[in-house]
Amino acid sequence: MVEAPVGLPPVPIPADDRPTRETIDLGRRLLFDPILSGNNTVSCVSCHKPQFGFADNRPISQGAGGKSSSRNVPSLLNAAYFTSFFWDGRTFSLEQQVAIPIESPEEMANTIPTVVERLNADATYRQEFARAWGAGPVTFEMVAKSIASFERTLLSADSPFDRWRFGHDQKAVNASAKRGFTVFSSPKKGNCAVCHVIGKKYALFSDNKFHDIGVGVESGRISDPGRYEVTHNEADRGKFRTPSLRNIGLTAPYMHDGSLKDLKQVLDFYIGAGNSHANLDKEIHTLDFLTGQERRDLLAFLNSLNGDMTTSQRPIR
Repeated sequence: MVEAPVGLPPVPIPADDRPTRETIDLGRRLLFDPILSGNNTVSCVSCHKPQFGFADNRPISQGAGGKSSSRNVPSLLNAAYFTSFFWDGRTFSLEQQVAIPIESPEEMANTIPTVVERLNADATYRQEFARAWGAGPVTFEMVAKSIASFERTLLSADSPFDRWRFGHDQKAVNASAKRGFTVFSSPKKGNCAVCHVIGKKYALFSDNKFHDIGVGVESGRISDPGRYEVTHNEADRGKFRTPSLRNIGLTAPYMHDGSLKDLKQVLDFYIGAGNSHANLDKEIHTLDFLTGQERRDLLAFLNSLNGDMTTSQRPIR
C-alpha cells in the first residue's frame, strides 16, 4: 500500500488495482502527457497544475479545442479518499473518472479508441505497459488503472496543523491558528467542521457529501444544477460535493464556479450566509457575530493546512 503522511488515514486501495512502482510510474507519465488529448496540446496537468495544488489558478479552465469548461478544476490531492468524483459526484472511483475528461469536448476532446490506438503505436509506451501489466496490446482499462494508481500517491498532509493536532507539537502553529481552529470547529462559532470534517486521528476536511451553500444563485435562481444533473432529484439542485480544505492557500480561486478569488472573499461569503434561497443548506447561517480577531484567526488556521506536497515518493508496502 502507499504510505500515508501524518494527518491522513491509510490509503484505500481497490483489490483489482493494487499499485506497483511500474503502474505508478506509467500513470505519472500519462498524467503529464498531452497524447491523451485530441490535438496533442493539453495534458491532465494542464488544468491540474502541481504548483497550484494540482488544481487550476483560473476560475474556469480552457481545454484542447479552446473551449471553456463550466466549473472550476478541483484538486487531485488526496483524491484517493474521495467516495465520488467531480463537483456533482457523477463517478465513484478514480478508475471511472479517467475517461470523462478525455472524452469531454470542453476538456481533452478525444475518444477512447484514439487514445488506445496512439499508445499501441508508441514503442516506448508499449514497453512501459508490458512492464506494468504484462505482454499484450494496450487497453484503456490499463490506462485508467495506471493513472488511478499514480493519483493515489498524490497525498498531502503533514501540515503545521497536522503536526500540532495529530503530532502533538505545540510549536507547530502559532496562537492565532490555534484560536482559529476553535472558531472553525465550534458549533457556536464557525461550525465549519460540520461539513469539513476533522476526526480524532486524521482529517479529510470533507464529509464527501453534497451541499447547497448558495453559490451561483442570482435573484433566487440557481445557475448551475449541480448534483441534480446526476440524480434528477429536485432536492439535489444546486448541491455540490464538499471539497477538502487541505492546501486551501494554494488552490484559489474557490467554489465550483471559481467566483471567489481569495480566502478573505470565502470568509466574507460565509459570514454573510451565502445567497439566500429555498434550497440553502440548513447549516448555512449568518456569522456576522465573529469579531475581527476571530476572522483573522480563522484565516491563520486555514493557512496552517498547507501541507507537504512531496508526491509519489512515499514507500509502497
